[in-house]
Amino acid sequence: MEDFDLFSYAKASGGKTQPPEPPPEPAQPRIWSVAEITRSVRITLENAMGEVWVQGEICNFRRQSSGHCYFGLKDEKALLSCVLFRSSASARVDLADGMQVQAHGRVTVYEARGQYQLIANLIQPAGAGLLQARFEALKRKLEAEGLFDPARKRPIPGDPRCIGIVTSPTGAALQDFLNIACRRAPWARIIINPVRVQGAGAAAEIAAAIHEFNLPMFEGVVDLLVVCRGGGSMEDLWAFNEEIVARAIAASRLPVISAVGHEIDFTIADFVADLRAPTPSAAAELALPDRVALSRHLQQGRTRLQRAIEAVLAHHRRSLDGMIRSAGFRAPQRLLQDRAQRLDAAASAIELRRERAFRLRHDRLAAAIVRLRHYRPDQVLALRRLALAAARTRLQSALAASVTQKSGRIARLAEMLRILSPEATLGRGYSITFDAAGHLLRSAGAAKTGDLIRTRLSGGDIASRVE
Repeated sequence: MEDFDLFSYAKASGGKTQPPEPPPEPAQPRIWSVAEITRSVRITLENAMGEVWVQGEICNFRRQSSGHCYFGLKDEKALLSCVLFRSSASARVDLADGMQVQAHGRVTVYEARGQYQLIANLIQPAGAGLLQARFEALKRKLEAEGLFDPARKRPIPGDPRCIGIVTSPTGAALQDFLNIACRRAPWARIIINPVRVQGAGAAAEIAAAIHEFNLPMFEGVVDLLVVCRGGGSMEDLWAFNEEIVARAIAASRLPVISAVGHEIDFTIADFVADLRAPTPSAAAELALPDRVALSRHLQQGRTRLQRAIEAVLAHHRRSLDGMIRSAGFRAPQRLLQDRAQRLDAAASAIELRRERAFRLRHDRLAAAIVRLRHYRPDQVLALRRLALAAARTRLQSALAASVTQKSGRIARLAEMLRILSPEATLGRGYSITFDAAGHLLRSAGAAKTGDLIRTRLSGGDIASRVE
């Protein structure tokens, strides 16, 4: 705004000074309350959108004790808050994070928070969500490789001296574990390897921490590993569904307890680990013995040991009393005399048995000498020579007879062959005819007119042609 010059105005008006006319006052703007703005936005949004169908992936799902369900629907670019009241039939359907669904409802504004949301009245599945699909695919792959096989899972030590923990140093999961551990086994040593448990790079940090606990520097120091974090959505727990974490747990030489999320949460790490704990607190209870229970067990053992010692002492006391009251203790000389008589009787029995055994051995030796005389080597050899000479004579006679018999038979067979030979047949006036190729002609019909034939007679061959 330019400054108003009163002196210049008075000079122009003939020296009379008059005040200028005031400018018109601007219209006062309307002042809205927060409730009015929010209500106006709600009415405008409801009138513009009405009832719609929305497709997305469920996240941050929670069911209140009242039965109302609160969750978000998301895609790659945006997130929409949703509420499903108990009165809707879809509220009785099992919904969970990661499900890809189609929701029907009314877009409105929750005025108390100034937040727009979808009040859903119908939800139907639209196929598995992306994260759930990745989860199932990796689960099937690792299960096929045998990483979930119960046979490869190692036993958890009953009283570990030192436990390595892979978790966030600022999370409630660590505090829950430490509180239970200090109460149950304050003597146990705990080494924390701090990592991020969600977000980009968290899976690589978790896997690296597991590998570090398996380095030679921790061999013989750490007895057990616990991988844990508190609850959250499927996205929050996703680092424990990565393949790099699963393979790090499988390759660990130390037994591993997985305690990720709440009781209803299951991750790939839970399936690969040697033991799954529903919560970090439960992991501490499973990993460490209870101090009170140990004290009670020791007290019971002490009582049993004391009773056993008292029973042994009472038994020996009774034995000692019996020995004191025995006749041997009161008259040891008589006991020695009885033992001396028993010793003499035993010596006599031994001598008698020795003489009997000697006589038995002597008789057996005499009988063996007699039998040996009947089987002197020179006599046996002479008998064997006579038998051999007789066998040789029989063999020579049999051989000569066999040769004579075989020679006569051969002569008879030779004569038969001579009589039946082709030459003898030809000598009796018969002939044999062959064709030009030298094949035997067995009938007259086998020769054709003009064929050259050859006839064999006793004195030679005659060649002729068929007319």
